Amino acid sequence: MFSGLEAGGEEWYNSNLDGGFCVVQDDRTPAALPGFGSGGPPGKAELEALHRRYDSREWVHPDPLEFLYRYEDPEDREVVGFIASSLAYGRVAQILASVGKVLDPMGESPARFLDETSPDRLASMFRAFVHRFTTGSELASMLAGLKKVRHRFGSLQRCFLKGHSPEDDTVIPALSFLLNQVGAPGNSRCNSLLPLPERGSACKRHHLFLRWMVRKDGVDPGGWDPVSPAQLVIPLDTHMYRICFAWGFTARRNAGGAAALDATRAFRNIAPEDPVRYDFALTRLGIRKDRDVETILCGG
Repeated sequence: MFSGLEAGGEEWYNSNLDGGFCVVQDDRTPAALPGFGSGGPPGKAELEALHRRYDSREWVHPDPLEFLYRYEDPEDREVVGFIASSLAYGRVAQILASVGKVLDPMGESPARFLDETSPDRLASMFRAFVHRFTTGSELASMLAGLKKVRHRFGSLQRCFLKGHSPEDDTVIPALSFLLNQVGAPGNSRCNSLLPLPERGSACKRHHLFLRWMVRKDGVDPGGWDPVSPAQLVIPLDTHMYRICFAWGFTARRNAGGAAALDATRAFRNIAPEDPVRYDFALTRLGIRKDRDVETILCGG
């Protein structure tokens, strides 16, 4: 069964640029776990039961999503969400510490802080910042990009909507527009915090950000109401990739953008209006170590 990849008692997120929860497994696949049958993927009823079990903030910690709950203003929340998701790779304790180091100097309103702080000041403030292989220069460049987007469009949501169409099959065109706008200052195309979907990246961290912004339930706070959850793409981390591969949702041998789209299409067959609905619950199976997976799935 699945277990968290631990170091010093802490789970790790993926160490690649599209960071997510990293898990290890033995020769039992998710499809063979109790409650999910042994001949293929689970049905909607099983997935709905899993969603109901985990659709509560009590299951969120440890997760960078918890930072968003501190802010009521939607513009603060989207800035915090972009920062927190961008740093979501590496050891979870390190992620939470790094996000805290960025947000603490920003005070009660990170959005207003960006509006009032010059790029040179951002570069000076975060010069010594390091998060695994992300440098302070990369972080400051991303923050300067967020500042520029806010100045030009008024908010991250308004920027995203400039590249968005309700007729688009997915959010990918709008996400690409947003990431290119954020990356415009400082020639940030080599920035570890700003992957691009058109280069084949699964953009796991930013699809996670969009899940937080668009969906609204017991876990995801939502707020970007003009965007349909039906357009969201699975945030394909290592854990979700292995589940999707085992269930036949993708046959690809790497967790890139094409595999993320395969998985999204498969989940659309189950939940057409909300294909990312089960993402949070399924990722809990790989990172929680306070309850046995078999007990969870069997309802014990």
